[in-house]
Amino acid sequence: MSSPPKPQVSVYAALGDATRCRIVEILAAGPVPVHRLADAFTISRPAISRHLRVLKAAGLVAEVKKGRENVYALKPARLGKAFAWLEALRGAAPAKGTPPAAAKPRETPAPAKIVRTQMGFDF
Repeated sequence: MSSPPKPQVSVYAALGDATRCRIVEILAAGPVPVHRLADAFTISRPAISRHLRVLKAAGLVAEVKKGRENVYALKPARLGKAFAWLEALRGAAPAKGTPPAAAKPRETPAPAKIVRTQMGFDF
């Protein structure tokens, strides 16, 4: 009996860690063996392997075994939706110093009525 499939890790969740972002930056220059990736950090190699598993689960990196080495490569196409989302936000953002066109003052909700119990505590 097989176990149920694990949910895919979100690209945004995978990139929510500074170490994983740095791994992506290193891999942007080209495929790198895991031992060279580990040398770029002060954390342990097993910790790097855990970060790589998260990036792999998000579809951001591919692992290729070459002899006794595991080589990792960035899959930049997987970042396409993230780039599109960021571009949409950049297009929607007003220029620096310009107030947003549709800015409305926030309505402040009326304060809740305080109900006192016999003991004098607010609930």
